[in-house]
Amino acid sequence: MSQALLFDVNETLLDLTALDPLFETIFGDRAARHDWFERALMSALTVTATGGYQPFDGVAAAALSVTGEHFGQRPNPDERARIATAMRRLPAHPEVAAALDQLYRAGYRLVALSNSPGEMLHAQLDHAGLLPRFDAVLSAGEAGALKPSPAVYRYATEQMTIAPAEAVMIAAHGWDIAGASRAGLATGFVARPGYYPDPLFPAPDYRAPDLAAMVEAISA
Repeated sequence: MSQALLFDVNETLLDLTALDPLFETIFGDRAARHDWFERALMSALTVTATGGYQPFDGVAAAALSVTGEHFGQRPNPDERARIATAMRRLPAHPEVAAALDQLYRAGYRLVALSNSPGEMLHAQLDHAGLLPRFDAVLSAGEAGALKPSPAVYRYATEQMTIAPAEAVMIAAHGWDIAGASRAGLATGFVARPGYYPDPLFPAPDYRAPDLAAMVEAISA
């Protein structure tokens, strides 16, 4: 048994589609939410690939400006604040809480590992009712990098005092799985709708359509 399971948070555990009505109100199109988050991820990847670092909340704010340009509706300060508040109040996907409980009872150490700043990450998990289930909550920024930099995953395993091979990174993003694999972790891909592993990197050790099925895959 691997000693620790590391979980990405946004989209893997929490349901970002809950933001769609708000983005439709602000931008006139609920597709703006997907556009924004994908732009934020692309910017984070670019910053990481060029050897830099920016806190993810700043990356997300910049991406929101670009989304505003794309949809012709620039969000004002009040609208930006409403989006930031809504990000802290995302619901968990329906199966997540029970799946985490099952993994905890099986003896795994559970770790949240997100690009989100620590304050937001704790607020998100607390609001979703998931915070007490985790042995540790880690922000990539604490490592001075963003996922998928291998430094982030190494930082997480160091904090848990385990070897990378003793951990499984579970995420709904192919780039997250790729970064963890490069750092020496085992990986589990949660195939949320529209997301796929990156074929340029080793296939994940586990693959399942949701976290409940992931529990079964890991247990097997």
